[in-house]
Amino acid sequence: MAVIVFVIGVLSLAGAGLIILIDYSHRKRSLQRMNDMLQAAMDGTFQANTFDESVYAAVENRLSEYLDASEISARKIAVERDRIKTLVADISHQTKTPLANILLYTELLKEQEEPAKCKENIELLESQAKKLNFLIYSLVELSRLETGILVLHPKKSFIAPMLEEMERQYLGRAREKGLYLDVRYEDIRDVQACFDSKWTLEALGNLIDNAIKYTESGGITVSVKPYELFVCIDVADTGTGIAEEEHTKVFGRFYRSPEVSAQEGVGIGLYLAREILKQQSGYMKLVSVKGKGAVFSMYLPGV
Repeated sequence: MAVIVFVIGVLSLAGAGLIILIDYSHRKRSLQRMNDMLQAAMDGTFQANTFDESVYAAVENRLSEYLDASEISARKIAVERDRIKTLVADISHQTKTPLANILLYTELLKEQEEPAKCKENIELLESQAKKLNFLIYSLVELSRLETGILVLHPKKSFIAPMLEEMERQYLGRAREKGLYLDVRYEDIRDVQACFDSKWTLEALGNLIDNAIKYTESGGITVSVKPYELFVCIDVADTGTGIAEEEHTKVFGRFYRSPEVSAQEGVGIGLYLAREILKQQSGYMKLVSVKGKGAVFSMYLPGV
């Protein structure tokens, strides 16, 4: 009797083990099939008819449906991106020539002997044409960044040459307004960061342009602080400052503070600068007290 009980026990254990093994094998095959689905989706080769739904569990079927919908969505996004790319290219091409001609004819009119009132109107025409040219350029570049048409190429580079180029571009404008532009790069000749030189210079230029525009006396100081993970470029001005409740708003697209609404500008420079930094895994900070100037800090990934 004992032998029979023992045999039954052994068979029961063997049966239980076999059931566990079969269940494990089934689970393993199911996980492998789901893994194959995900891999096919990542490779861009997923097709719903690649898998026989009748042999899969409900979860696998749902996953198949989800991946199929994701593939369709990805194709739609790609088509839409191509359309936007074509539209941006058309806008850029169609507006570049007429704007260039308007500016050219304005320059020709300025060289002619005209009454004082005509000269004033010509100067206004030139100013508005330049403003429109800047706006179109900014919108085109911003659209390229946001849609991924324009890709930045960050690489290990020295900071000082970019600051020297920025100083060369903006020193004259600052002096014309009676401001100083103090760019401190002599002590950071060996400091490097990972950034796209062309586009980071544009972001920095937007900060300097704003600082000159909204500073009436004193000037702008540009300095560099290397940290363990980032390199910080500070742009400090002695301008009107920014109220605390506006610190996040100023980075919004087309935002103009009521305090400076009478000034020239379209409210896109800070937004574009921040987008350029985000594309390079960097970020921007603002420290400012109303009436006591502002410090915009650009953080670039270290090397």
